[in-house]
Amino acid sequence: MHASLFTDSARRLLDFINASPTPWHAVSTANQMLRGQGSLYLDERESWPDLTPGCGYHVIRDGSSLVAFRPGTEAPSRGGFLIVGAHTDSPGLRLKPRIAQDSTTLVRLGVELYGSPIVATYADRDLGLSGRVFVVGDAEPEVRLLHCPESLVRLPNLAIHLNRGVNEDGLKFNRQTELPLLFSGAIFIELLAHRLGCQPEDILSWELMAHDTQPGTFWGAGQEFIASGRLDNLGSCYAALEALLEPAAPGSATRVVALFDHEEIGSETRNGAMSSLLPDVLERIALGQGDDRSGYKQALARSMLVSADAAHAWHPNFGGSYDADHALKVNAGPAIKINANRRYASDGHTVARFMQVCERAGIPYQKFVQRSDLGCGSTIGPMTAAKLGIATVDVGSPIWAMHSIRESGGALDPVYLSRALHAFLGGIA
Repeated sequence: MHASLFTDSARRLLDFINASPTPWHAVSTANQMLRGQGSLYLDERESWPDLTPGCGYHVIRDGSSLVAFRPGTEAPSRGGFLIVGAHTDSPGLRLKPRIAQDSTTLVRLGVELYGSPIVATYADRDLGLSGRVFVVGDAEPEVRLLHCPESLVRLPNLAIHLNRGVNEDGLKFNRQTELPLLFSGAIFIELLAHRLGCQPEDILSWELMAHDTQPGTFWGAGQEFIASGRLDNLGSCYAALEALLEPAAPGSATRVVALFDHEEIGSETRNGAMSSLLPDVLERIALGQGDDRSGYKQALARSMLVSADAAHAWHPNFGGSYDADHALKVNAGPAIKINANRRYASDGHTVARFMQVCERAGIPYQKFVQRSDLGCGSTIGPMTAAKLGIATVDVGSPIWAMHSIRESGGALDPVYLSRALHAFLGGIA
């Protein structure tokens, strides 16, 4: 593949992430991508039109989860589903619903940890605030997206003279007393109202989070690496969307991309991977294509899902944290993630199928296994496989500093993952 293809793909990924500071923005950006390619939005509350093979459709639940699909030339009972799953959320700091008390001329904004971020990486960064705000509407509350890309808040470190052991003991914050973000002497509600074009008294509630204002970038002598917030897991979301939208003749299988919120906090929400979202959409596709309930169950048995989530790249400064025989390199292709206790859903059959997909598409791949004396993370893969009974493999691009405010990885890997997912959705197996 030509070098410009890798650069262009990585740049498009960084643009997608820069436009998507929150899960709601990620789905909004994805919605624009899909509509730009002619995909039709379907409302879960309404009847759906007849589904045309090869045409694009998508469903959004609660603004932060999305399922997009292209029906195959055969009913799902015969053609099955080929599904790529990923998640739209990332760990971080989320604002509490009431503004913290004044401290002389400074307002502090109380926060809660969402998921498991590396908290120390938020210190001394230029932080913006984004999310969604609910305001008074005519019949029911109206939701408005808020994106403040400029530096609004900060978490300053305590001077080393007052924290002499910081370099030996590590940087630690008390979650209740030391994590509130410094804002200013301004009135926070008035700032929100000004940005949203409403009156302060119209604001009912919000879901806002802090994020790094520094845009994603290339780095390295040859610009062979990228750095950005939220590579975990918007990198997989973008690769899945790009794979689905890449022109391809419709095959017998229905191609699906499912992007879920709330993976970082367990997925047990109405629009997480444990919700009814994906089963509901798949069943409606099957019924809309002439299958009955039994046919829908046949479709699941004929299907496969690729759970795409970032993987741990080998860090040369911390080599002892990895299984040396399964250490992942950046710019070396997607990792197939394997765990004997099924913290990843991969099994021998699905691993072999994904290997074959990559080999036939000319995409390099790697295999990852966590050190046996360290705990293993998990993904949406096992829970989705258990819920639907669909054969599943866990894969992902290797990155450094997972759950940092600023992660990094290889500039070649976005196109490797996108090409592998495109080959999978195209039915190469």
